[in-house]
Amino acid sequence: MPVTHFDIALRRPLAGGRPFGEVGPYEELKGRLRFAVDPAHPANVRITDVGLAPRNRDGRVEFAADVSLLRPVDPARGSGRVIVDVVNRGNTVTVPNFNHATRPVFGAGADPNPPIDVGDGFLMRRGYIVVSCGWQCDVPELSGLFRLHAPQALEGGRPIRGRIYVNLQAPEAVPHFLLSDRGHLAHPAADVAEPDAVLLVRDQLDASPQTIPRGRWRFARAAGGRVVDDPRHVWLEGGFEKGRLYQVAYTAVGAPVLGLSFAALRDCASWLKHDATSPAAGHARWAYAYGRSQTGRFLRTLVHWDLNLDEAGREALDGIIANVAGGMRGEFNQRFGQNSKDRPQMMAHVFPATDVPTTDVATGRTDALHARLDARGSRLKVFYTNTSAEYHRGDASLVHTDPDGRRDVAHGPFTRVYHFTGTEHGVGIWPPTDTTPVAADPSGWTERAQNVRNTINYSRLLRACLLNLDRWVTDGVEPPPSRHPRLDDGTAVPPEALGKIFERIPNAHYPRHHARAGRRDFGGDAEARVLTLMPPREGAAYGTLVAAVDDDGNETAGIAVPEIRVPLAAYTGWSLRHPDIGGAEQLLYFAGAALPFAKTRAARARSGDPRPSIEERYASREAYLERVRKAALELVAARYLLEEDVELSVTLAARTWDWLA
Repeated sequence: MPVTHFDIALRRPLAGGRPFGEVGPYEELKGRLRFAVDPAHPANVRITDVGLAPRNRDGRVEFAADVSLLRPVDPARGSGRVIVDVVNRGNTVTVPNFNHATRPVFGAGADPNPPIDVGDGFLMRRGYIVVSCGWQCDVPELSGLFRLHAPQALEGGRPIRGRIYVNLQAPEAVPHFLLSDRGHLAHPAADVAEPDAVLLVRDQLDASPQTIPRGRWRFARAAGGRVVDDPRHVWLEGGFEKGRLYQVAYTAVGAPVLGLSFAALRDCASWLKHDATSPAAGHARWAYAYGRSQTGRFLRTLVHWDLNLDEAGREALDGIIANVAGGMRGEFNQRFGQNSKDRPQMMAHVFPATDVPTTDVATGRTDALHARLDARGSRLKVFYTNTSAEYHRGDASLVHTDPDGRRDVAHGPFTRVYHFTGTEHGVGIWPPTDTTPVAADPSGWTERAQNVRNTINYSRLLRACLLNLDRWVTDGVEPPPSRHPRLDDGTAVPPEALGKIFERIPNAHYPRHHARAGRRDFGGDAEARVLTLMPPREGAAYGTLVAAVDDDGNETAGIAVPEIRVPLAAYTGWSLRHPDIGGAEQLLYFAGAALPFAKTRAARARSGDPRPSIEERYASREAYLERVRKAALELVAARYLLEEDVELSVTLAARTWDWLA
């Protein structure tokens, strides 16, 4: 067993020791999980550079992960189910997303052991063991974040050098940037005077870049009125402008073995299921993984490389929910990869996006995301769930179309694809605002949108997904069919097609430019494990699509929560950056919008809004809420919503009514 020891540093009751129904009270065990893997084992050979990591006296590669385990105090009362919380930039996501917790997902700070908001106890009431496992070795150096402690790859006993391509943007003017995304640990430049280093600037992710002369910038930072050489920062004469997109290509030194992250996740799950010394010994039969955004892409990458078989040849995970990952993977198994990098136009990790084979006619490649799983006959069950935001950023439709967006692609028998209609990347912003902190960024920056942010919370749909996945794995009950935009019924359309609807809605600010994911040639090997050409050669864009909308501006495909089926506003997965933060023609990444209906017919006439007002649609608050309840019950009948969340839907709708009407 690759897990060698669990160093428990903290043991405490969860939620003050209160019981969760028949399961009773929970406790948290927190510490460091230690591993030693065989680099030559078939389960590990696809981990990039694992053969270059230092080895112990037994020839194994050692590493460790920060871990938190939430388990019933009486393990026999559990359900035998484990959910692996694939932490996002070091922050937990599973309990916040499934338990409707109010504590922010990105909440690390000064407290190394912050209190855990268990919300309504959804997972605990069902007897789940929740394990949060650090997998990312470059998270910011903040207390409370979960980290992977991974070795560096060495050649001839010395750190490796290689090319790297970093994307940088700020909502305010800055004199210098850390060479990383959101304050993550940077890959240092091997030579601060490197003549072949390149700094580019552009105003859209897919626009032609301008090269900034090498003499105008340095690997340095501003400090005390001086410019100080620093291999982890980049400084520009006159400073970097807010909202503009900068890319730096340079030679870095020191490459951690990033792909050990997959071994950490896999072997943590197998340890809980099979090891007689684990805290779940004898009480963990099934394991599911939940990843959100970055970690949804991480799970897509795990699937692509088929890193789910442990060293004993067992499936570690029985099911996966990869949420809001779009059609991307990421630089998680790449030499000098950046775990936090998330723009599809800046990576080589888009094709293949469908679980079954498709051919990219532009490159001649035929491949499938699940090719390795299918080749060995795996029955791993996978849900891919997305919001409108991943469609509008230019990659989510590739999960279910060919690369040029000309035909629908039917998924395989162990996959479901769900679109959460009219939602933004996160689980909605409440109270309503146009300004929010930059997620997981220690800089303290805030971002502002040109619209009030989308307020729809789609966590209810995730809860139903988890129970449907569990029934599929444990009882063989097929989950409800996939729901997403389609070409064959006209619900998948080019993003430009929506302009004619939104230009009629006052102050909608629909984007005039749509940056799609594009083909990028980064050189190196075909599997994008060691890349050599940076900046890359930029090729044709993929044929990405978005969901069609009705005359109100609400999407017509996917799974719509009751507040969208019975609307008080149009809800989108797009919003433009506010001029205050620069880049006013760019999408505010991850953001959606709420475009309210007028309250009265008279107000509608004054504003010129063609959409019927709230007054014209609903006779009263009570009549509106009754329609919401009916829509919720219809979703329950279709198994896209749990019966226990019907009244929650009514409560959320009432909250929106009181805000708008």
